[in-house]
Amino acid sequence: ETGSITSWLKKVGDKISPGDVIAEIETDKATVAFEATEEGYLGKILIEAGTKGIPVGKPIALVVEDKSHVDQVKDYTPDESPQKEEKSSAPKEQPAEKEQPAAKEQPVSKSTEKPTSERVDSTTSSASSGGRIAASPYAKALAREKNIDLSKVTGTGPGGRIIAADVEEYKAPAVSEQIPTEKLEKTAPSKPSPTQKKPAAPEYTDIPVSNIRKVIADRLTLSKQTIPHYYLTTECVVDELLSIRKTLNDQSNGEYKISLNDFIVKAAGLALLKVPEANSEWRGDHIRRYKNVHINVAVNTDQGLFTPLIRFVDQIGLNAISNKTKELATKAKEGKISLDDIQPGTFTISNLGMFGIKQFAAVINPPQACILAVGATEKKLALNDSPVKDGSTPFKTQQVLTVTLSCDHRVVDGAVGAQWLKAFKDLMENPVKMLL
Repeated sequence: ETGSITSWLKKVGDKISPGDVIAEIETDKATVAFEATEEGYLGKILIEAGTKGIPVGKPIALVVEDKSHVDQVKDYTPDESPQKEEKSSAPKEQPAEKEQPAAKEQPVSKSTEKPTSERVDSTTSSASSGGRIAASPYAKALAREKNIDLSKVTGTGPGGRIIAADVEEYKAPAVSEQIPTEKLEKTAPSKPSPTQKKPAAPEYTDIPVSNIRKVIADRLTLSKQTIPHYYLTTECVVDELLSIRKTLNDQSNGEYKISLNDFIVKAAGLALLKVPEANSEWRGDHIRRYKNVHINVAVNTDQGLFTPLIRFVDQIGLNAISNKTKELATKAKEGKISLDDIQPGTFTISNLGMFGIKQFAAVINPPQACILAVGATEKKLALNDSPVKDGSTPFKTQQVLTVTLSCDHRVVDGAVGAQWLKAFKDLMENPVKMLL
């Protein structure tokens, strides 16, 4: 498990208290705020912003109790010696360092899948009798990455052991070589001819893949390769719903603003109560059916696709759904979303109607069994159900919303998916029923 430090929000010497956000850390799930767990002062930043692939177990910062100790730890380097020493001939007593201020390595909680304090295998902490180079595992990994010969690096750790800082600070000696004049003449590059063309500039840009994008790619690939998708599409006449929405917003006095998507989330939650088979997930040897409805709403951001969770949709009103959706969408776009906000629910809604997309089919968000893809509303001509009077037209215009339900056939049979869409359509076309 690894993580990356996106940015530091506190500087060395800043006072910090429990709950203060001191850094933003990108895990394989999201970019999350890293909060301090103890009071003190930021003594030293051990890993700079932008560093990627930080292994679990590596310290990232020091916190000191008094601001006067900040200068005293500026030269501190993480101790990479083993936490648990095996029995050996090493001295049993170490002299105490009375003048060293109390400094605490600030670990990142593993519960949020971020780097924590460093762990080193004691079996590689010292050179063997056979002449093996004594170096920490992290130092060896850095050396391999930088193509550095460890035999040329001077160790500053216990017993001359090579630590990561030694590899990072190592500079290869400059090599000067006398080349015969004849060889220079033979190997000197020839002048380009006037007709020779310069190499063309690359016609592409390679964009590094973030941890979040990797997870999205892996989950979507897993979904399409392992879940037998099928798709059901229907149209909902939403004239009455849009009329009720306008009435509610006109009477809100600025306290709320209900969107069409809020009605969709509420109708989906109530439809899941009526057809609970769709509120389930595949568990390999059994199907788990949930009693409560928790809906993920897809939100697109510059960092990738997030699916913030709205809990207990069946038990809250439109105003609460509206406020929670806006709050989570804002946090996702500002990069302040927490892992608790993006936990998997029991159903997902993806709405591309605001982009003018009429209809599309979404990929199921595993381990859920269904996802609803919502398109744009459009005006359509329909036969007028009322008797044609003098001068009236036999046609009328309607606002029509197209939705497509993607189902996992292992969990939701075709007839069950159709029953859910029928219940959803009934609620959308008769929104007063949402009050029952």
